[in-house]
Amino acid sequence: MKKTDVCAEILKLAAPIADENGCEIYDIEFKKEGGEYYLRIFLDMKDAERNVSLDECEAVSRALSDVLDTSDPIEQAYMLEVSSPGLDRALKTAEHFAKFIGSKVDIGLYKSVNGSKIVTGDLKSFEDGIITLETDGGEFTIAQRETTYVKLSLDGIF
Repeated sequence: MKKTDVCAEILKLAAPIADENGCEIYDIEFKKEGGEYYLRIFLDMKDAERNVSLDECEAVSRALSDVLDTSDPIEQAYMLEVSSPGLDRALKTAEHFAKFIGSKVDIGLYKSVNGSKIVTGDLKSFEDGIITLETDGGEFTIAQRETTYVKLSLDGIF
C-alpha cells in the first residue's frame, strides 16, 4: 500500500478517536527512518484556546493502538507516535494556511533568493497553491511546490 493510501486509511480510523477526546487530526506521517517505520499522528485541540496535553496524546494513542491491532491496515512493523504538531508546526494543507493567516512563518526554498534559502514573513494569503508573505523587503510570493517546508516561525515567540 502506498504511503498516501496508508495515511488516508489511518485518518479514517483515527479521526473518530481524536474527536472523542476533543481533538482533531492535524497531520499524519508514515515514514521509514533508519530502517524502522514510524506512523506519526499529530493532534490539535478543537478548542483553539487549549493546547494538546500529554493526557490527550496518551488517550488517543492507547485507543488507536487497539484499533490498529484489530484492523491491521499496515503490512510492516512500525512504531506509533501520537503528539502535538508543536509551536513550529508545518503548514501543508489549505486549511493549515487559512488557520494561520497573519502569523509569522519560515519558508525553506530549493533555490536561494537574495543569497538565502529561508524567507521569514507574515503569512498574507494562500490561494491555489501560491503563498504570499509580507516581509521587511515587501511582498514575497512563491508556489508551495517550490518550497522545502513552510512552518510557523519561532522568531518572536520566545
